[in-house]
Amino acid sequence: MVSALLRQRLGINIDHVATVRNARGAVWPDPLRAALLAEAAGADGITAHLREDRRHIRDSDMEALRAGIGIPLNFECAATDEMAAIILRLKPHAVCLVPENRAERTTEGGLDVASDANRLTDFITPLREAGCRVSMFIGHDPRQIEASARIGAAVVELHTGHYSDLHAEGRMDEAEVELNALRKAAAYAHSLGLEVHAGHGLTYDNVAPIAAIPEIIELNIGHFLIGEAIYVGLEAAIEEMRRRMDQARA
Repeated sequence: MVSALLRQRLGINIDHVATVRNARGAVWPDPLRAALLAEAAGADGITAHLREDRRHIRDSDMEALRAGIGIPLNFECAATDEMAAIILRLKPHAVCLVPENRAERTTEGGLDVASDANRLTDFITPLREAGCRVSMFIGHDPRQIEASARIGAAVVELHTGHYSDLHAEGRMDEAEVELNALRKAAAYAHSLGLEVHAGHGLTYDNVAPIAAIPEIIELNIGHFLIGEAIYVGLEAAIEEMRRRMDQARA
């Protein structure tokens, strides 16, 4: 059993429930229903990415999630005026700022906070004043960690996509190098007073080394679990991920 102090939070990203819905142009599957199932299965939060092009999650989904779930909502978005207005209206528990490229299939990298510090400082100030916990989705570059602390972010979420890709390709020596960089980044961010999260591309096979990093207190996982739910159901998929995280943490 993992103690309360060591227990790592698990956030479930439900974007791709909406992807399936939108592919058919129907009203189901319903992202809110998925979020409620995740909550019942022990998820600690729900993440949803409202993209500029609304390719999966829609404005009405964010409104339904904000009103319908009993666990924190992590509103993932790009730092645009349009998104700021929606955030300030809904006032979610958390906001995770990500880079966004309309041509990408999924988020390809971390924010360049260091090069955009002045604008991001101005962007997050009203969000913080509204009570939102603001996170920067970044790579493991120390400059980006330092800039995130400097602009007043409460959290950094480390992009684990490159590690996950290397692991999936069997390039284990390179994956270990990337893993060590993530370990150092997590320790450094923690030393600066930042809360440390991680996510992107995590699966049953690769989650344990990330979950074992002591400074990382939350993992956000979506695509793999929504895919696994096709075979075993969402609750069972989440429960198995939770088991593997707890085992690694112990």
